[in-house]
Amino acid sequence: MKKPNKEAIEVSKYIHHFLSEYAPIHLTGSQHTIKSYKTALSLYITFIEKNTEITSATLKFDCFGKVNIESWIEWLSHDRKCSVATINVRIASLRTFLKYVGSRDTSLLYLYQEVCGIPSKKAIRKKVMGLSKDAVKIILAAPDISTKSGRRDVSFMVLLYSTAARLDELLDMKVKQLHLKSKKPYASVVGKGGKIRTLYLLPKTVAHMEQYMKEFHGDTPEQEAYIFYSRNTGKYGKMSQTAIDKFLKKYARQCHITCLDVPMNLHAHNFRHAKSSHWLEDGMNIVQISFLLGHENLQTTMIYLDITTDQVAEALVTIENETDKMVTPKWKGNDGSLLNFCGLTL
Repeated sequence: MKKPNKEAIEVSKYIHHFLSEYAPIHLTGSQHTIKSYKTALSLYITFIEKNTEITSATLKFDCFGKVNIESWIEWLSHDRKCSVATINVRIASLRTFLKYVGSRDTSLLYLYQEVCGIPSKKAIRKKVMGLSKDAVKIILAAPDISTKSGRRDVSFMVLLYSTAARLDELLDMKVKQLHLKSKKPYASVVGKGGKIRTLYLLPKTVAHMEQYMKEFHGDTPEQEAYIFYSRNTGKYGKMSQTAIDKFLKKYARQCHITCLDVPMNLHAHNFRHAKSSHWLEDGMNIVQISFLLGHENLQTTMIYLDITTDQVAEALVTIENETDKMVTPKWKGNDGSLLNFCGLTL
């Protein structure tokens, strides 16, 4: 095997620095977003190695040119059968990486400009369905509270629904972020972009969480422990999304028999969408809902809840008065592969 050329080494260094230092510090605190960046780069390197015969001896920055990227998009669609939404996420991730490259070396800025000229694929936006109030009641009554896992599950779902928090926000939450003894009990969560949001808790939610904390964390909870932790790793290892998805699907199968409003493919985001819809039904104005959801602007909330401009205008008047699978990735490389050379094996 020929030795890698100098430019190939530079490409590898850029990829490593982007994933391990730049993105986590300057772009996002979400491990899922970092994983998405890594997946996109892994798929791209896999593609060019398979389809262009580029190796570590011939890898150059111009391998990220427009022609290769357009061919990669076709490969994602036809060979890997990726959905339009997935392809758009991959394009956005690659675009972010090339923007970083261009910011470090202006002679390579043309790569970012070229990828910006590649349009995202048009996709039909899937509406996230919420849950009726009856469906929520039935789901919350489903866990067997005579078991420890059942008591944990109902506490998690009550907190998920009552706060309309994102799944990641609750799984990342530590004991120090839950304030049940305050005059107005609340939880502070870290949302997208590292923004901290305060979520006030109603008495029913507080009662559930007090019982949960006493049983699962004892009388003197460790402040750095995760509130919802993994039984395998202990209090300093958070529950996985897979674990949450597993028990939600279990309760969905149970409840769907008696209540068709409960979807068989129930997932955490259904609770967030349901609560925001119920807030709207109960008369809460859209500006408040937008704030509680952690949206940066009203337009996002309007799309999220199918709200019209007229409703927003009414809300503004009112306010004046008041979601791993443990599957081995298909792109995992072997020793000596270009993927391995770029440090992208997972």
